[in-house]
Amino acid sequence: MIDVEDLIALVRNYNPRTNAALIRRAYDYGACMHEGQSRRSGEPYFTHPVAVAAILTEQRLDDATIITALLHDTIEDTKSTWTDIAATFGEEIAELVDGVTKLTNLQLSSTETKQSENFRKLFMAMSKDLRVILVKLADRLHNMRTIRSLPPEKQARKARETMDVFAPLAGRMGMQWMREELEDLSFKVLNPEARASIIRRFVILQKESGDVIPKITADIRAELEKDGVEADVFGRAKKPYSIW
Repeated sequence: MIDVEDLIALVRNYNPRTNAALIRRAYDYGACMHEGQSRRSGEPYFTHPVAVAAILTEQRLDDATIITALLHDTIEDTKSTWTDIAATFGEEIAELVDGVTKLTNLQLSSTETKQSENFRKLFMAMSKDLRVILVKLADRLHNMRTIRSLPPEKQARKARETMDVFAPLAGRMGMQWMREELEDLSFKVLNPEARASIIRRFVILQKESGDVIPKITADIRAELEKDGVEADVFGRAKKPYSIW
């Protein structure tokens, strides 16, 4: 688990004026509230909120969002209340934590016919504060990264919901990297044989042809330069699900 000083260092990388004292207070508060609780993996429960906060530092989110991540399960899973959080961290953070709690309790369907209703509910939550959705997406990403500790039937249910609701939402918000990772993590649960087959074929192709992306991008860049076109050209390997 990332300790509080390492977390603060991650925030300071993009926000030198971060309120380190308030982040420390939130870290200690969350650790205290979740003391004695464990995840299904056996890890202390507080490893999850810390991991969610770390994911959000990659998106360069503000202090309030990082603190919300550290506290996002306190109202739902501990004796802490909105009033407690407001008194300690202010009403802005209390509202964000409460928003994540309400979003967690939304009844979402993973069937395609219900997707528009799912998005209506989620965008209603976004209309109040976009940061609530960002915390929830990071929460789902970490839960998918650690999904193997759940029973198989719950893995399948969470993976389907992620594929049908949360991955498309991440894509609509412009977070393509997160959409692809959520899809691939879900694909690993829902169709492991197909995913393994794609990876095997990809390895064979790499052995036969090498990494062709640098060559292709260099060729395109050269042709553009010949025509006097200034452009950034880059390529990336696709995830197994997007190949499937």
